[in-house]
Amino acid sequence: MNLFLTKHIAPSPHVDAGEPVEGSLEGEATLRRVLTARHLVLLGIGGVIGAGIFVLTGQAAANHAGPGIMLSFVMAGFACALAGLCYAEFAAMMPVSGSAYSYSYATLGEGVAWFIGWNLVLEYLFAASTVAVGWSGYMNSLLGSIGAWAGIPLALPDALSSAPLTVAQGRIVTTGAIINLPAILIVVAIAALCYRGIRQSATANAVIVSIKLTVILLFVVFSLKYVDPANWQPFIPAEEDGRFGFQGVARAAAIVFFAYIGFDAVSTAAQETKNPQRNMPIGILGSLAICTVVYIVVCAVLTGMVPYYELGTAKPVATALGFYPQLLWLKTVVEIGAVAGLTSVILVMIMAQARIFYAMAKDGLIPPAFGRVHPKYRTPGFGTIFVGVIATVLAGLLPIGVLGDLVSMGTLLAFATVCIGVLVLRYTRPDLPRAFRVPIAIVICPVGAAACLYLFAQTFADNWHWMSVWIVIGILIYLFYGSKRSVLQKAHAAR
Repeated sequence: MNLFLTKHIAPSPHVDAGEPVEGSLEGEATLRRVLTARHLVLLGIGGVIGAGIFVLTGQAAANHAGPGIMLSFVMAGFACALAGLCYAEFAAMMPVSGSAYSYSYATLGEGVAWFIGWNLVLEYLFAASTVAVGWSGYMNSLLGSIGAWAGIPLALPDALSSAPLTVAQGRIVTTGAIINLPAILIVVAIAALCYRGIRQSATANAVIVSIKLTVILLFVVFSLKYVDPANWQPFIPAEEDGRFGFQGVARAAAIVFFAYIGFDAVSTAAQETKNPQRNMPIGILGSLAICTVVYIVVCAVLTGMVPYYELGTAKPVATALGFYPQLLWLKTVVEIGAVAGLTSVILVMIMAQARIFYAMAKDGLIPPAFGRVHPKYRTPGFGTIFVGVIATVLAGLLPIGVLGDLVSMGTLLAFATVCIGVLVLRYTRPDLPRAFRVPIAIVICPVGAAACLYLFAQTFADNWHWMSVWIVIGILIYLFYGSKRSVLQKAHAAR
């Protein structure tokens, strides 16, 4: 077994010139190329704008950064921008579904590729479950608002809308609830849509993104006149009990990094994109730029409307609106936007994870069933069903805070690896044509990797035991299954 075996990269042809659209030359069903640059930008926005605004922003401000949460988003956005440039170069050069997993396989070897692929499971599969729990809270609140208006009790009781398990002092304990039914229903519905087809998923995402961007715009426009600059003082509260200060801003940056995890999901759609050499960089960098601006603006309005310490709730936007009776009409609108926003995040996460599994199965590292494409819908059918089932179980049983840090940690490791991989490939394969090139790669790539690893360290100190268990499980799966069935290892042994 050679952990550092890399997959050979042939110069990628322009996939719109001669490649069959429906299936391969051998007649095998393949993923369908239907996505445009507009689809990709909307997928990026759909994956990024959601939990960050509607769930995490207030808690990060109240507990760690204060009004400096704006700076936290700048820090997280800076790290993402550097990683995004590297993703854009790889995605244009290698238009495949594996994202950071495939890029690592081509540059740093199979061992690193497995490690990154295993961490991408944290990023996508567990993120879908985590966001589904947030979706459940907003949906139940929306049902309560509609029921109050109609005079009918529509909201579900806590026993059917809360997680039966939680983590207290490092141990899993019961809460007394039965199951989180809304979280289960949304995951099942989204998984069914993703199974049906990429075109349908992209169209539904475009509609949802339009709704949530409209709601965010309404919130900013109507709330702007209630912003009091005095609430921004001090911009970074003095450090106390290990919170606030610049260290608190950095810790908040690691927390809100969860909000950015969706942008790299764009790269998993490369194998279903028309003209990926042109459209992938537009989709990745365009969605990242739009989302960063939106986040900073919303943070400025939120922390300007009310003192930052009032925002430590699961619904910070609705909490801020509650301080102004004249804006209460916006509360229901924001709940609709939150439901839409979190729906699109779940959609993008499930879609991306199924395609990561597809790429890993093609390399023999996981069972071949994950690499089968539905002959009619041209989607990774089994992988989508599997992701839906696991996400359903996790969403129905666990609360939103249990896996949030782990999701960010897995994402940051993947981003850092992509940054390193671009630089490695510049020296090992300078002959490869690159439709998009990272500018000043000798500077951008190391700085991008360092920024991601710095944010990773902020959460690792508190969650090293959970992360270590996850890594050990991944190593065991690779040693006892993946390494023995690896297509590349078998080819190497046969030489």
